[in-house]
Amino acid sequence: MADMVNTSVPAHLSRQLEGSPWAPLREPLFRSLWVAAVISYTGTWMQNVGAGWLMTQLTMSPLMVSLVQAASTLPVFLVILPAGALADMVDRRRFLLITQGWMVVAAAALGIMSLTRCVTPWVLLLFTFLLGIGAVMNDPAWQAITPEIVSPAQHAPAVALNSVGFNVARAMGPALGGMVIAAAGSGFAFLLNAASFFGVIFFLYRWKRPHFEHVETGRVRDAILTGLRHVKSTPVVRCVLIRTGAFSLGASSLLALLPIVARPHGATGYGLLLGSFGLGALAGAAVLPRLRSRLSVDGVVAFAIVVFAAMTFAAGQVQTFGWLGVVMFVSGTAWIGILACLNVAAQTMSPSFLRARALSMYLLVLQGGMAVGSALWGAVANRVGVPTALLCSAVALLAGLAAVRQYRLTSHQLELAPAVVRD
Repeated sequence: MADMVNTSVPAHLSRQLEGSPWAPLREPLFRSLWVAAVISYTGTWMQNVGAGWLMTQLTMSPLMVSLVQAASTLPVFLVILPAGALADMVDRRRFLLITQGWMVVAAAALGIMSLTRCVTPWVLLLFTFLLGIGAVMNDPAWQAITPEIVSPAQHAPAVALNSVGFNVARAMGPALGGMVIAAAGSGFAFLLNAASFFGVIFFLYRWKRPHFEHVETGRVRDAILTGLRHVKSTPVVRCVLIRTGAFSLGASSLLALLPIVARPHGATGYGLLLGSFGLGALAGAAVLPRLRSRLSVDGVVAFAIVVFAAMTFAAGQVQTFGWLGVVMFVSGTAWIGILACLNVAAQTMSPSFLRARALSMYLLVLQGGMAVGSALWGAVANRVGVPTALLCSAVALLAGLAAVRQYRLTSHQLELAPAVVRD
């Protein structure tokens, strides 16, 4: 992989990127789902703030606090591969209706239990895990339907707009969640998250999917094995997965330990810090196309990892809220620069009939690395303190740069474009 240095954008993607980045919103089907998705993403971020903050009220153990993020991502180890196989085998519309309904029930139940003061640390982790199950089952099918709801000419800008929507929610959701929690408690944030899914459910219920194709076999096990053989036999897929794992393991500490770092600033402060991270991601999405025109994909990723590592270290050192906000903003800018390149690579590394299974393996490595890393850095923080744990994870991120030279994303096999997708 080290000798692949072609940085050109394929002609068909270049033509798509020449038009307005907002053009997909002119298509009613995509516009309806995009608006519903932004509302749903906002609810999800409110849920994340509520869960992290509620755990700090139940216990101040760094390990238990970090396990909130681990519990939400742990399901990738259990169900992501079957989820990808099923998304390639069944009607994705019906499949998504089931997963969305699952998350409504889990979020509503946790909200009611929180309001009635029936939640313990382990109950919170259990329902966070159940919500994670629904999200993981949902993700491969969700990402795979984008080509079905937008015209082919608008596929690339639609992928970029999906990222914009996610980061708009990342900027608004934590701040709104912090205000709701400060005013009414985490339980109301969980109930608002449950309500936020209904826009997507209504869209899916009314959507008349034009077609869907089964894979050749009707057995989930065989479909999974086909996907695994694809990974084993395709160097470019292995490249993307190795790079993703090297990043996610080290990068997980900042968000996992942020509730403890933000504890002196209250629930509203915690939400505003996460909102700063989201605003940084939006800023990064805006400048990324210009940066990609000047640097290779690997250059963008390497630069962003160095910046993110520096901000991870700084988060454990600064005390004032203003400087923490700056650290989180810059961290978000670097974060989207890294995941933009990884996500576009993941979406273009496999043929369409294997897309959901390939995405499920990418999500397994990305979210699995975040889950393992969250638990790891929480355990380290328990022993040596939060600042030292953040320092160690920053060093791990820099050490992971060794993967850049051996496993390059700059490849003629990857249709990389200066666009971003949901991370």
